[in-house]
Amino acid sequence: MAKNYGSTLALFKIKTNSVQLLRINNSKKKRNNKRQGASKANKANVKADYPRHTLIDALRIPKAILEQNAGKACTVEKAASYVGINYSGSFGVEISSATKYKFLERPGSGQVKVTELAKKIIRPQKPNDEIEGLREAFLKAPDFSKVYMHYRGENLPDDKFFYNALLDNFNLPDDKIGEFKGLFIESLKQAELLEQHENKYRVIDVTHEDTQIIDSPEHVKNLIKEAKVTADDSCFVMMPFSEPIGNYYSKIYKPAVQKAGLTPIRADTEIFGTGKIMDQIWKGINSAKVLVSELTTRNPNVFYELGLAHALNKPVILVSRNEEDVPFDLQHIRVIYYDVNDPFWGEKLIDKIAENILSALNNPEEALFKRVLSETR
Repeated sequence: MAKNYGSTLALFKIKTNSVQLLRINNSKKKRNNKRQGASKANKANVKADYPRHTLIDALRIPKAILEQNAGKACTVEKAASYVGINYSGSFGVEISSATKYKFLERPGSGQVKVTELAKKIIRPQKPNDEIEGLREAFLKAPDFSKVYMHYRGENLPDDKFFYNALLDNFNLPDDKIGEFKGLFIESLKQAELLEQHENKYRVIDVTHEDTQIIDSPEHVKNLIKEAKVTADDSCFVMMPFSEPIGNYYSKIYKPAVQKAGLTPIRADTEIFGTGKIMDQIWKGINSAKVLVSELTTRNPNVFYELGLAHALNKPVILVSRNEEDVPFDLQHIRVIYYDVNDPFWGEKLIDKIAENILSALNNPEEALFKRVLSETR
């Protein structure tokens, strides 16, 4: 491949200037339009729907009802007396949080009742009941579940980027983002859905596990409805060809791209033929609507192709088995991490790649090399 680099770079310089400028301007325009929409939503006092208490705090009322009334239905005022306080507005907010976690249900007007899910956590019958119940409750909570699905299997972004995503992609009111982040992260920890990698927090992916608490295929279907994908759209996969990673193309990457509704392309199998190899790679990258890059082993050809994609301001989904294989200047972009020791890693990775492809089509700024954008502002 090295002998073709000179001619490719010459072609690269000619083609990139106008294409890159157009893509950057379109991306900036779309991002500005989204921010304006979020601002209008905030000005219209759009209310967030997340629980205003952590998982553990929201168990206080169900626990009191269970201990003093056997978990049976009672009035809200009676529930307050079980806790040892008078009914007030703040108690009503706590009732709302417990209801959003599915710890309480409403059998009748002005009444609350402890759910089986809350009982599973408060009075576990098996060793894993408590943690499984906490995870199920977290993933039933409005807003929390959406953000979890978006970032599972990834590191949470730095504060600035996380704030922008919550504002732009999840339409949270800007005056609630600080509260949301605190409750979200603390509840993730309580449900053991967050682990620390050096100075980063990674969201643990529990899809496809025995509890089946997430319907990930349905989640992908909903994303497909939002993305505008046509039969002519392609996804270029940049990855090593040697085993074992080379075998992931047919087992993981091709099914994932097809699940997202795009046509998968990998250089060695789809576009190699007559003509210069790098010209064909250039064509594949340039014509792709979105790209996927497998960074594991730091393959030099993969990084060369990734550089071309970033120079063209193309959205790229980054995937790696190891965090050390992700260069420092790429760590601000979303990266999917996978663990081959997880018995469900293949299914999880297929779903996650498909979801991130669709997410990148709807929100390309999440998969762009932001340093390129910042230098052109």
